[in-house]
Amino acid sequence: MDAFFYEKKDDRSNYICNMDLNELKRKMAETIRSYNLKGWSPATSTNYSFRDLEKNIWVSRSGVDKSEFSENDFITVNSDGIASGEFSSVKPSAETLIHCVIYSLFPDTGVILHSHSVHPVVLSMNAGLAIEFQGYEVQKGFAGCVSHEALISIPVFDNSQDMNEFAEWIKQRNDEFGNHCFVIRGHGTYAWGKDLFEAKRHLETLEYLSHCELLNKFVKQ
Repeated sequence: MDAFFYEKKDDRSNYICNMDLNELKRKMAETIRSYNLKGWSPATSTNYSFRDLEKNIWVSRSGVDKSEFSENDFITVNSDGIASGEFSSVKPSAETLIHCVIYSLFPDTGVILHSHSVHPVVLSMNAGLAIEFQGYEVQKGFAGCVSHEALISIPVFDNSQDMNEFAEWIKQRNDEFGNHCFVIRGHGTYAWGKDLFEAKRHLETLEYLSHCELLNKFVKQ
């Protein structure tokens, strides 16, 4: 069966690069608010980022209610996750370093999304080093997956308050990110792509599969 709605019918290869900075901020803010409505980004939790044409990293400002997040709630940071330019007096989220490491490891990345969705978090609590999926048509939403028969493995990391330690864990397992996402046990998910379209596809694919797998485990009981 074809990859249906996941297959791009128009040329979005430069979707992010061709978008005006303010328009991109607006689209990102819309996505954040929509994820809040879904329950994936409750209260002030989660963080999001993108890179502009000059490869500047823009991250969501910490402490902002995601139901009210606007295009004005992004700040720039350097490659070490420290606020830069006109935002140098603003303290970013501690997890900003995770975004910086992903951009460093995968240079084609344009957008990173972070979710606290219930389904992958619950699955992660009883998982080992990975959560696996197989047999689902929607798993073809992951770039490079062309069959429902493929075994999909999503890395799981233990939670940590030490971001330098966590950054090292990511670097040590960088060959496991073929599906452009991972789960932090009891915490949430990170997913990325070359543009907003692809990053959303990866995050929403992981969410759908996690929901299916939880229901499947319940039915089998």
